Amino acid sequence: MIELDGHLTVESAESVVFQGVGVRLSPAAWERLEAAHQALRQALRADQAIYGVNTGLGALSRVRVPPEELAQLQLNLVRSHAVGVGEPLPERAVRAVLLFRLNSFLQGASGVRPELAALLGEMLNRGVYPVIPSQGSVGASGDLAPLAHLALVLIGEGRARFRGEELPGGEALRRAGLAPLSELQPKEGLALLNGTSVMLAQLFCAWVLGRRAFAAALGVSALSFQALRGHTQPLDPRIHALRPHPGQVKVAEALRALLAGSSLTDTFRDDVQDPYSLRCLPQILGPVWEVLARLRGTLETEMNAATDNPLVLPGGEVLCGGNFHGQVLALAAEELGMALAVLGGSCERRLHLLLNAPERGLPPFLAARPGRSSGLMLLQYAAAALAAENKVLAHPAAVDSLPTSGGKEDHNPMGATSCWKALRIATNVAHQVALEAIAARWAVALQGEAKLSPATRDLYRALAEHVPPPGEDRPWSETAARLAQEIAEGRLGIHGV
Repeated sequence: MIELDGHLTVESAESVVFQGVGVRLSPAAWERLEAAHQALRQALRADQAIYGVNTGLGALSRVRVPPEELAQLQLNLVRSHAVGVGEPLPERAVRAVLLFRLNSFLQGASGVRPELAALLGEMLNRGVYPVIPSQGSVGASGDLAPLAHLALVLIGEGRARFRGEELPGGEALRRAGLAPLSELQPKEGLALLNGTSVMLAQLFCAWVLGRRAFAAALGVSALSFQALRGHTQPLDPRIHALRPHPGQVKVAEALRALLAGSSLTDTFRDDVQDPYSLRCLPQILGPVWEVLARLRGTLETEMNAATDNPLVLPGGEVLCGGNFHGQVLALAAEELGMALAVLGGSCERRLHLLLNAPERGLPPFLAARPGRSSGLMLLQYAAAALAAENKVLAHPAAVDSLPTSGGKEDHNPMGATSCWKALRIATNVAHQVALEAIAARWAVALQGEAKLSPATRDLYRALAEHVPPPGEDRPWSETAARLAQEIAEGRLGIHGV
């Protein structure tokens, strides 16, 4: 159980989202929630015009709403904005949405009741996952449409999944031993909708999957390097000292450690230089490492930020602003998506080399009897298809901007699309790494696994548990899926780099 006080780390978020660790609110966080809620009520008693609390929304912000209609305003807001479309977000991403919306409230600037925040935490703990459509957010004024589907469940409406079954929201809460909120008090509907939590959730999941895919790709590339009897001279630290980008230096160092003691490297002497996908591994994977490292700070800042509007300061002042604007996440997601597409593309190229290296002692397509057998030929087709899809997905959505709300919201970052694309790319890349891993396992076996470097033997043995030894043709889809799942769960790879 993690005590939430408004200061999440990526490690604690990963344990909640990916491992199912529970949460509870700290006493200090509860006090901040109560203080902000009371400050908002005081501002309302002073008859201030407060956007979205006693005024209309968007282009209707000039319309004042009378006190007796404030609760109905929040209910209408949630219902009218629940217009998401498309496939629902995966449950892991929904866990992240619940966590990040809750932690945003714990900054003490949103004005929601502690009871609302507590219900979000208990939904997370007991596995009540709102059905949130993946499409419909333009990434500004928050993820309005998808978050409205979350908010509906809090009041007993909408749809939710509980223990694998999709149910009406109120029924899902009841089965989990929870009761919906009887009403939404002033600003609570707006606070639930007016945040970046859906963008952040998808970006965070993409980043975690990307890190795990990188760790697996690094190890698998070391196996492929050995199976192809690659030259280690390009890993010489003196080369990288002359172009000292941190990621490049880090990857070269890691590969030197992984390949130390191998009896396969430097045994191919018919050419003085290997193809780029081997020779330039530090220059290819290094920038990917840098993107992953850089994104950590963006994620931690955003998950510990108040992203709704307006915001309630400790002294009771209410400020209107634009912390719900997702440009920073949109650009981060585009960079992550491109970096991961590069990672997956390099896997496809090494897979191609493994299947077409007779001069390095490997049979065509690693087939038992080439001609009668196709071997692993189609693995490269699948990896190439994913590379083509990733290329399309890497086209930026964040450079576009379609205005909404009658032009009042005239610059939208389209960040939800950017983050969705990044998550899709990360999922594809896990499969590309898995496909290379299958071929690397066979190629190493054909070259002689006893010749492997000590640092890569454990990874090879782990692969051998899932991938049968070289032999006759067989279906590979289920094996590739199992390996991709192992990668996604962080159980296969070289960690700590």
